[in-house]
Amino acid sequence: MKFRCLPVLLIVSVLAIPSLADNQKSSAPEMSHATRLDLIKAFTAELVYVRTTFPMGTKGLKLKNGELSPRGADLEHELALAGPAVKAGDQVMITNILIKNDTIRFVINGGPIKKKKWYQHISVGVGGSGGGTGGPLGADDPRANPRGTFVDLIFDRYIPELDPKQLKTLLRPVFDFDSKSGVEAYLETVPPKVKEAIQNHNVLVGMNREMVTYSKGRPPRKTREKGEDGLEYEEWIYGDPPKDVDFVRFVGDEVVRVETMKVDGQKIVRTEKEVDLSAEPSLAKGLDTPAVHPAGAPTLRRPGETADPDPRLDPDARPHGPAQTSPSPDPGAPPFRAT
Repeated sequence: MKFRCLPVLLIVSVLAIPSLADNQKSSAPEMSHATRLDLIKAFTAELVYVRTTFPMGTKGLKLKNGELSPRGADLEHELALAGPAVKAGDQVMITNILIKNDTIRFVINGGPIKKKKWYQHISVGVGGSGGGTGGPLGADDPRANPRGTFVDLIFDRYIPELDPKQLKTLLRPVFDFDSKSGVEAYLETVPPKVKEAIQNHNVLVGMNREMVTYSKGRPPRKTREKGEDGLEYEEWIYGDPPKDVDFVRFVGDEVVRVETMKVDGQKIVRTEKEVDLSAEPSLAKGLDTPAVHPAGAPTLRRPGETADPDPRLDPDARPHGPAQTSPSPDPGAPPFRAT
């Protein structure tokens, strides 16, 4: 009888261990109603610079554990199909925040569906102060990008307690809250060699058009030609005699040749690739961003907690109708469906 009881006791003991571990995991704190309200107030209408390019459309970007999606070839495919909504270094406004279950959605520039000219409320600082001392951006100003989008910050199972500083750290792959200018924000998104070249107003073979524009500005002159091999190219020309003149040749979006005519008549031609952007790791992958992995799976509301009065925090708080979408005071934001 003793030997027959022993296996039963062992089974009971083994089953009791994971039960205890689950109780310990479920004690991780979840975001309170007060914290959610504070974060919405702190980040709504915040002006930030973006650190990555957002594709146009209603899909937006997703950010989980420091990893952005789509990214790499998938992101390039989306950009090729729809074009960019905002580019790295652009200044944008967080116009709405939606919190639901395991996701916080940050709506940018009114969302993919436009309602009004949000950029009329944005002022651009001068002298690198970023203090908004300039006037509103006009509709034709290249810095005034009227296209909206969003990013979903996704957690494991539920949203933990976060203060604004922690939330900014988690959003670092997409938002730059510290830079005082668009150039400063953009430089943080490129490889060190490219950053140094832009700061010195140089062009490297292998750069793209955006990098050249940040380095040398918009070209005063452009030409389109066809090479001996039949391949079409575009050349950007900077400078006029008696100063040095630079001829920057693009095939597609990549610099393939840089020719400099010096004042003394010397011609310098570079065709060897000096920077390989395809070999550079993605920004999200390279960041040392601490990931939040809350254990357990509690709901956003504590036991006995009444529904949140703010529909942005929980669409189930509405007294009537199905809770399939989360209405927002911002009509430009896309419907946010619960998962």
